[in-house]
Amino acid sequence: MSLMICSTKCLNDFDCLMNTMKGGRVVLLVLLCWNVANFAVIAAGPQTCPANLEGQCGDSEEWKGEFFPGIPKIKYEGPNSKNHLAFKWYNAEEVILGKKMKDWMRFSVAFWHTFRGTGGDPFGGPTKFWPWEDGTNSVAMAKRRMRANFEFLDKIGVDYWCFHDRDIAPEGSTLKESNAYLDEVVALAKELQGSKIKPLWGTAQLFVQPRYMHGAATSSELGVYAYAAAQVKKAMDVTNYLGGENYVFWGGREGYQTLLNTDMERELNHLASFFHSAVAYKKKIGFNGTLLIEPKPQEPTKHQYDWDAATAANFLRKYGLLGEFKLNIECNHATLSGHSCHHELETARINGLLGNIDANTGDPQVGWDTDQFLTDISEATMVMLSVIRNGGLAPGGFNFDAKLRRESTDVEDIFIAHIGGMDTLARGLRSAAKLVEDGALTELVRKRYESFDSDIGKKIEAGEADFVFLEKKALEWGEPKVPSAKQELAEMLFQSAL
Repeated sequence: MSLMICSTKCLNDFDCLMNTMKGGRVVLLVLLCWNVANFAVIAAGPQTCPANLEGQCGDSEEWKGEFFPGIPKIKYEGPNSKNHLAFKWYNAEEVILGKKMKDWMRFSVAFWHTFRGTGGDPFGGPTKFWPWEDGTNSVAMAKRRMRANFEFLDKIGVDYWCFHDRDIAPEGSTLKESNAYLDEVVALAKELQGSKIKPLWGTAQLFVQPRYMHGAATSSELGVYAYAAAQVKKAMDVTNYLGGENYVFWGGREGYQTLLNTDMERELNHLASFFHSAVAYKKKIGFNGTLLIEPKPQEPTKHQYDWDAATAANFLRKYGLLGEFKLNIECNHATLSGHSCHHELETARINGLLGNIDANTGDPQVGWDTDQFLTDISEATMVMLSVIRNGGLAPGGFNFDAKLRRESTDVEDIFIAHIGGMDTLARGLRSAAKLVEDGALTELVRKRYESFDSDIGKKIEAGEADFVFLEKKALEWGEPKVPSAKQELAEMLFQSAL
């Protein structure tokens, strides 16, 4: 047994402690475990300001030094470049299918993963101690992180960022105090944004704080529902003030662990009322952005109410919210629901609901939301086929809801991960454009359904052919001839474009 396991077992497991007592070794072992646990806490604590900052970071609010020294602005150098701090495929100003790459992509950096991610997981503590962190969650520290965010955006060449309210500012002891903290940090963000940068979307964090353990809009407690409404109201105000182009609802705890103690119908009705109130408030404050729902099947709840794109679309249809919301599709959430990202994007698109994409992926061997940067060219190409068919994503875009691996701990890794993700999607765009321009795959699909281009086929698609009419035709034609679907040819054509 390792010392770390010892500390966990002996300090947190009563049965282990009692069994150890029976062996007569309790005093020595408990003292040893306490010392190891204490050492682990100290060792895992955040690093203090490094010497190379010359003590300036001690004053978090005023310090304006360079956060990423030695890292230049990232430029496009082409596929033959060996520079890991350069784009090989993403050329922002290059025109593809009549639109600049940057306008197809509208890339965004996720503040929570990039500047609040620690590398911690259920089995271990933080592994990332960025040099600008001082170990606090103060307003002054929040301001310093915000400065780091905008330096990163400038160097990576991205015009959008996304945030949760509690990522960018600490929670106070009261709602009023929390709002004051948020206002102070947002004022700095507004100043740093200038006229070029803005949020792709903002949102309220309604899942971490213990008050939301039963949900927010679906909580069984009226007071929690009201608190969540107040928090969303403020987050919408802030998003609007910063010029955000969308507002997202991710209902991480809007679901249930068991139906035995759940009134599902009542909770869904409450959730719909919450969304109707959000629509009304959006119009009241003149927010012109799009409201987005982000589907996810489970985690942290066993069952989340917006399980997938089809479920979310049906919810919007049932409660009269179509036309007021679109969907923010996250690729890792798609795989958790048993679908491909391409499937979820197409489901959203054909329902007129594709509004934004959280660009990430999961590991097929892992059954949880790993939020990895997308590196699969095939998947990226299928994603971009949906985006092209949708005519783009604006006012949405691609938000990198992705985090460094636990073992990636260098500051430059933040840049490398985003460069890799941006290049992967850019390469996907180039491959998808080849498929569109070549037309062979499109023609294969057209030919597969060409029988419906006939007069009778058109009559069926118009809803004008009833069963009596179709029975007469079936008797007249006899046994139908069924052609090959040419799946292998379709896959060959797809792979040839990569």
